[in-house]
Amino acid sequence: MKRIGIFGGTFDPIHYGHISVAEHALRQAGLDELWFVVSPHNPLKKEEEIKEAGQRLQEARKALTEFPEFKVSDIEFNLPRPSYMAQTLRTLQKKYPGNDFVLIIGGDNLEVFEQWKDYRFLLDNFDILVYPRPGSPNRVPGEWTRVSLLDAPLMDVSSTRIRKTQQGRK
Repeated sequence: MKRIGIFGGTFDPIHYGHISVAEHALRQAGLDELWFVVSPHNPLKKEEEIKEAGQRLQEARKALTEFPEFKVSDIEFNLPRPSYMAQTLRTLQKKYPGNDFVLIIGGDNLEVFEQWKDYRFLLDNFDILVYPRPGSPNRVPGEWTRVSLLDAPLMDVSSTRIRKTQQGRK
């Protein structure tokens, strides 16, 4: 049985902050592998604001070639859209029985976690690691016993800011 971290996102673009968080999660949670699950359609983002899904998938694969413990997954490309992490994890459990999946989210997502589809299923069935994000309270509600904060530095970088910078250069 493997303990596998699931780090989902649009990764538009993938950057050193994602990789740093993944490295901290790998070490601190005793993960055997960490999978970057590229979302073709995040329900919290407008599709027209991000690059085409296949392009983001290829960019993630290219960025992670030097990290053998990191994998890039296209599992959500074969699921109904928009992509919901509860459905993704249900599918992974069926496809890879016996593995222990750990969800990795940012402090910004923790703030809106109760708005996630089937969030109770996630809280009840998976360990959840939360990496700190600037501007987020980065506190875990006491009753969420399977949720813990990742001891990682605050990364002052975001894909949104990178996209805005790139758009400003055009």
